[in-house]
Amino acid sequence: MYIDTHSHIYAEEFDDGREEAIGRAFEAGVERLVLPDIDRASRPRMMEAAARHPGRLFPTLGVHPTSVDGSWREEMAAFEKWLGRTEIVAIGECGIDLHWDTTYYKEQRAVFERQLRVAGEMDLPVIIHSRDSLPEIFDILKRQRRAMKGVLHCFPGTAEDAARAADLGFLLGIGGVVTFKRSGMAETVRQAGASRLVLETDCPYLAPAPHRGKRNESGYIPLIAAKIAEILGEDIKKIAETTTNNAMKLFNLPCQNLSDKDIKQVAK
Repeated sequence: MYIDTHSHIYAEEFDDGREEAIGRAFEAGVERLVLPDIDRASRPRMMEAAARHPGRLFPTLGVHPTSVDGSWREEMAAFEKWLGRTEIVAIGECGIDLHWDTTYYKEQRAVFERQLRVAGEMDLPVIIHSRDSLPEIFDILKRQRRAMKGVLHCFPGTAEDAARAADLGFLLGIGGVVTFKRSGMAETVRQAGASRLVLETDCPYLAPAPHRGKRNESGYIPLIAAKIAEILGEDIKKIAETTTNNAMKLFNLPCQNLSDKDIKQVAK
């Protein structure tokens, strides 16, 4: 059994066959999908997808850093209205993104810090986006008064960064990038070991080889696991077991497996 800890399968890119893609994931052994939130515009679609598959698809609550702009106060007000929903398994996707634009850096930081406080108050893990901002993320995390837990999504750092993340109580989200020939992630994964990893796709983005450049799907998680197994010299079943246990514990997910009948029904 696998878990995709970062699936945007509710995105518009799946409007032409979302249920079929979910069915393919289950058939591939990816029996749990964590759905990171983006903002108030996409949130209803995420919640609807999760409601169709209770106990299988798990929504989170967050404001993505690239959704922080001049209307960030309204965005946060919408976020606050959803607090307390029992189906929420994490806060995020949140963080800082300095890749595209730095105009709203201060606002991104304020929004991120607010979401960290909420996660601490609710004892929920955090899904962190850190594109071109890992030093800033580490600086903010080390200033938190509460002990934090979570995952650094699409982990972009070195082996040294991975060790620092572990010291802060965070797992590393490893996705399709690890299968890219020039990604440089192999050494980071080798040094971190499977005990610090969770698997993710970030679908519909960042499809692993041999699907690079195409729409990504949660059903491709086994390809990522296979590459990690190759890097670590481990059996893929061991990678599946370790990363699944990591995700189950982090997000407090139910442990029962889907039956063959359930999988066939979803795949229809």
